[in-house]
Amino acid sequence: MHIVQYMKGFRVESGGVMRAVLDLCQTLAAHGHVVTLVTFDRTDVPTEWSGRNGTPSVMTIRKTRRRLERASAARLRETLARTDVLHLHVPWDPVCVQLGRLARVAAVPYVLSIHGMLDDWCMAQSTMKKRLYLALGGRRLLERAGGVHCTAQAEAQQSSKWYPRGRASVVPLIFDLAAYEQLPGPQLARDTFAAAMPVGAEPVVLFLSRLHPKKRPELLIEAAAHLRKAGVPCRLLIAGAGEPAYEQQLRQLVARRDLNDHVKFVGFVSGAEKLSLYQVSDVFALPTHQENWGFVLVESLACGVPVVTTTGVDIWSELESSGGAVVADAEPARLAEAIGGLLADPQRRREMGVRGRAWVLDSLHPDRVISRYADLYRSVVEAGPGQPRTGERRPS
Repeated sequence: MHIVQYMKGFRVESGGVMRAVLDLCQTLAAHGHVVTLVTFDRTDVPTEWSGRNGTPSVMTIRKTRRRLERASAARLRETLARTDVLHLHVPWDPVCVQLGRLARVAAVPYVLSIHGMLDDWCMAQSTMKKRLYLALGGRRLLERAGGVHCTAQAEAQQSSKWYPRGRASVVPLIFDLAAYEQLPGPQLARDTFAAAMPVGAEPVVLFLSRLHPKKRPELLIEAAAHLRKAGVPCRLLIAGAGEPAYEQQLRQLVARRDLNDHVKFVGFVSGAEKLSLYQVSDVFALPTHQENWGFVLVESLACGVPVVTTTGVDIWSELESSGGAVVADAEPARLAEAIGGLLADPQRRREMGVRGRAWVLDSLHPDRVISRYADLYRSVVEAGPGQPRTGERRPS
């Protein structure tokens, strides 16, 4: 099957969507599909991707303001003429509307991944602008898709109101397990972040994500204050980078709560150091406003570390069912209660870690997940461009 994937740019520090698209392209190509990745910015696209040796090919295109350049549009028409299915990513990209039109002219069905951007919390941000975009073509793009790709049932339920005549399909993101099969162990993190590590047996609670108000790290700082007041020893490590002004606000909050000895900032972490940092931690916590997937949550479970999160994560039900996560109200006292309960019960933490890791290695194995994408693509091809797929109902 020849699959064209479109994503406007690839700078991985911008978030998990870019990583998800790269992993999907690589896994599809490794399983024998012909994959062409179309993008304006290939900064973090692997340089070895050439369309040979089981790798995707990459087409770099150009645009003028919000529209494709004429030459790029012509190249895409030629590519679509030999394409089975087009996969678009991110509903707010105006170029997706143009590509949807090109696909319809070429009689090529397309799938649109919304990546959590139609969730209730996201739609409450800049609401009028988003409603206008939907009215001017965004809704038509969604409803003419062979499938609107969601990563969790909760996402499908929240988003479907914005494309009432469309069809949602739930398939999890691809999660590359290669680095998690043989973990580096906790000593690397102890050495690398020695200045931030607690002395003795004080347990570690980890926040690892982009430092942004959406992720609500301030709730964990307040929860740390509750735990200290209750006499529960712990060290909160905050890993990640963000706007300097926001990070300064978080540091000032730590100082106001007299937590400088209990909360440490370790900056952006990646690679083996990141996996080791998970392993040195007793609990991972992410009290986010909204997350359609949340790679860090799955990473933590893959490292055998139990998770505390909120229903702001669309896969919260799946995480809870895995046996590796506790879902708490997004309020400092409730977060402190959930975290404190785990810190007080080492046996429970170990059992949750084992169950969570087993769930990731089994249910999210790339071979299993990629077959679901192939099934989705085949179903939209069989239905034809712009046609609803039989035997499927919109989520209620």
